[in-house]
Amino acid sequence: MSYKITAERDNETMRSSRISALIAIAKARIWVSEGWQVVITDEQGRDYIPSQFEQLVPAKLRAGSEAAS
Repeated sequence: MSYKITAERDNETMRSSRISALIAIAKARIWVSEGWQVVITDEQGRDYIPSQFEQLVPAKLRAGSEAAS
């Protein structure tokens, strides 16, 4: 699966594509921390804003991190 990251700030737009959801989320979070407005789009065209990024993490990884908490 491919994930497209779009980040906008002022009159600038940055775009990036990643195969891994985890890498896409990491890159998007960096841009968010630097003041960019970021959206990740999946192959089905669904957009995810920062508060929804965790929905992109595979369920088996989410379950593992919840068990460790």
